[in-house]
Amino acid sequence: MSEEQAISAVVHLYVDGMAFANEGALRKAFHPSASIVGNSGDAVEWLTRDAFIASIVREGAAPPDAQPLMEVEMVHITGDVASVKVIDEFAGARYSDYLSLLKVDGRWLIVNKVWHRHG
Repeated sequence: MSEEQAISAVVHLYVDGMAFANEGALRKAFHPSASIVGNSGDAVEWLTRDAFIASIVREGAAPPDAQPLMEVEMVHITGDVASVKVIDEFAGARYSDYLSLLKVDGRWLIVNKVWHRHG
């Protein structure tokens, strides 16, 4: 498997994990120390991986026959680090997510997510 394919697999885990509130997929995609950051209303929302996953599970899953939106607009890889921009939807809103990935023990993991919710 190429590095691009391995990174794509992690991004798919992430998008499917969000869409279907799949805690296991999200735990597999994110490093345990990952940060998830974005503006929520008038405040910066800064979540740990576990708090982020809990919020996804609370929101609930999309219908089982739903086709999650996932438009990968950019992938940059330099050695054992990568940056991905993905457009996706969650809970009826569209997001631009910037994912930072790090190769840890031979596996790509999301170590940081910065998001923007489109109006």
